[in-house]
Amino acid sequence: MTEKVTYWVEMSDYDFDTANAMFETKRYLYVGFMCHQVIEKILKAYWSNVSDEPPLKIHSLARLAEITGLYKDMTEEQLDFIDILEPLNIEARYPSYKERLMKNLTAHRCKELLKLTDELRLWIKSKL
Repeated sequence: MTEKVTYWVEMSDYDFDTANAMFETKRYLYVGFMCHQVIEKILKAYWSNVSDEPPLKIHSLARLAEITGLYKDMTEEQLDFIDILEPLNIEARYPSYKERLMKNLTAHRCKELLKLTDELRLWIKSKL
């Protein structure tokens, strides 16, 4: 693995640990946000593995997967999960969305997000 790929993998792993720490401290709003970050960064690791160009400074998971060519290899469940994660990056940042998100991000829901995030993260890592 190149240095730039390793950088993104380590950042993704760090964010996954942070997502778990947020779950343990019941900061569920940030579990969703961090799960998005985990997948964004592992997609950027994949990008760095298949391209000499640095990853675009974008946050759209679907777009990152599409540009790298990984999108076509993803299952319908993985694509659906990306659609679930997509708004958690933006909506967690704005007060008008926080209350609605906090109602939906229960302990049970966050535990499922962590499980699915880990599965997708490990699948993408296996492609590196």
